[in-house]
Amino acid sequence: MLSFEEALERLLAAAPAVAEVESLATRHADRRVLAQAQMATVDSPPLDNSAMDGYAVALADVPRPGICLPVTQRIPAGSVGSRLQPGTAARIFTGAPLPPGADAVVMQELCEHAAARVRINHLPQPGEHIRRAGSDIAAGSEILACGQRLRPQDTALAASVGIASLPVFRRLRVALLSTGNELRMPGEPLPPGAIYNANRFLLAALLERLGCIVDDAGEVADSLPATQAALRAAAGKNDLVLSSGGVSVGEEDHVRAAVEGAGRLEMWKIAIKPGKPLAFGHLATNGREVPFVGLPGNPVSCLVTFLMLLRPLLLRMQGVREVAPASYRLRADFDWPSPDARREFLRVRSHAGGTVELFGNQGSGVLTSAAWGDGLIDNPPQQVIRRGDAVCFMPFSALLD
Repeated sequence: MLSFEEALERLLAAAPAVAEVESLATRHADRRVLAQAQMATVDSPPLDNSAMDGYAVALADVPRPGICLPVTQRIPAGSVGSRLQPGTAARIFTGAPLPPGADAVVMQELCEHAAARVRINHLPQPGEHIRRAGSDIAAGSEILACGQRLRPQDTALAASVGIASLPVFRRLRVALLSTGNELRMPGEPLPPGAIYNANRFLLAALLERLGCIVDDAGEVADSLPATQAALRAAAGKNDLVLSSGGVSVGEEDHVRAAVEGAGRLEMWKIAIKPGKPLAFGHLATNGREVPFVGLPGNPVSCLVTFLMLLRPLLLRMQGVREVAPASYRLRADFDWPSPDARREFLRVRSHAGGTVELFGNQGSGVLTSAAWGDGLIDNPPQQVIRRGDAVCFMPFSALLD
């Protein structure tokens, strides 16, 4: 069996990145992957402006608190005032450009305004409550890096310097197949020996969260010809083919043989728990090779292998450069005295006090453990965990994005 690190390295090395780029309105670029670094064409803010509602003054005119000055102009945001004349103040609002001749803004709470005059009850400091031009972004500086997956704050940053559209890599098309004669869809009758197809819903949602276009090919019968035909059809029109189930060693597990017949299998068993039977290879179609990943059929194994191995592969194929999930050191609120020889991913729930609680049943078919938990503990092979030990916690909030 390959170690987790070896398996991930092989997957990422074999990830064919999307090359096609499309221009997308900045408003609709959230979660897309940026194909070219973006540079600011203007300063932000473009002019010195007020950080407060108050009064713009010249320091020379306020040598001490209690000075009264005539208010000769009013400058709301979106307008530009005239030069501040000596011995006067300007009523100014947050975001409004600072008038020439002003050195500071005194917040309105420290002033007394009556008629056309204002008493300044504060000794202002140079630059007080002034946001300087270019203090956030300088024209010509890089604001967004190539290969980052855009977030709302990123598209807002682009908009703040006037970028109306962004170059992004096209979305991945992923074919989704489910193998197993026992599978039924929710709403259908459930005869003896059948189960509802939870993995189909799980994987479709996971793929869509990562920005993929899902080509749902449905259930595939447990036969070698049917599996081969489904794989070939899926490979012809997608960037990656994904299946769940049928990758173990049973007589009705045909995925491995089908992949070898339609291309080549490069990886099969991974030393992780849950999720040992994971298949990776390539399918030959129309003069090109399309990556194939076969995930285990047990739902928790399917989830864990997707999050830990397939997620980084898909992100890298989309052009994302940093694919490692966020992780934190928290304290175990449990004992794990009998660890496995394989690397384990345990379903846990974190608490505000910095501890993690373990779900009682860590079986690979216990989907409630994942629905109950809010993350995984990454536990090295043969690593005993004692209550109070620091453990590596990966929140689902990071793994699902």
